[in-house]
Amino acid sequence: MAGHNKWSKIKRHKAKTDKRKSKVWARISRDITVAAREGGGDPGMNASLALAVDKAKAENMPKDNIERAIKRGTGEIQGEDYEEVTYEGYGPHGVAVFVETLTDNRNRTVADLRHLFSKGGGSLGKSGSVGYLFERKGIIEILSSGQPHDELALFEIVAEAGAEDMQQEDDTYLIVTSPDLLEDVRAALERAGVEIGDAQLVREAATTVTLSEEDARKVLRLIGHIDDHQDVQAVFTTLDMNEETLAALSF
Repeated sequence: MAGHNKWSKIKRHKAKTDKRKSKVWARISRDITVAAREGGGDPGMNASLALAVDKAKAENMPKDNIERAIKRGTGEIQGEDYEEVTYEGYGPHGVAVFVETLTDNRNRTVADLRHLFSKGGGSLGKSGSVGYLFERKGIIEILSSGQPHDELALFEIVAEAGAEDMQQEDDTYLIVTSPDLLEDVRAALERAGVEIGDAQLVREAATTVTLSEEDARKVLRLIGHIDDHQDVQAVFTTLDMNEETLAALSF
């Protein structure tokens, strides 16, 4: 599972630094709306919607907010017409950056991102310029303690459901799946009584770039500014998250 090293630590750091609950809810609401628009408003029949709703519940989003987001997607109530758009570019020192957005105004989003890349010492590229460096994967995160099954039993459950890999990282198991089997593996774990911490689709870097702490700090500052943009849903990079890079996360 190269590229996901110390995934949990990075995720926890971001949770500590991003205290703006309204921004988190806004992102998830957009995910729910788009998922409902593309696959229908029933989470039981729409895996993408089920994942988005689970994420909303994990962030303590009120039930009314979730239902309104679904209804906006199905057209039962009026709302913004969001579309999924991805952007690709380079940060300082040649680090590739892949950005996922949900936007109701492409012109605004691309102009803002171009400015952020340039200001951060990088450049926004054309579609396909770095996308080939990333592979779509599903990631499921569960605590290793307090579960009804031991590690071997958990591995057998996820392997039978089609998972590609499972490894322990501190107090967490990280399970990797193909995108189309993420929901199947998640459902298998739930049937087995396993409590899931998170499940999401990510972009796995095929190769990574190792930088010094000082250089990594510059890249992370750019990524942080991009991630703060209202239209941005996720940012992925080829920066190697080694010990020096993790130390730079305190910027």
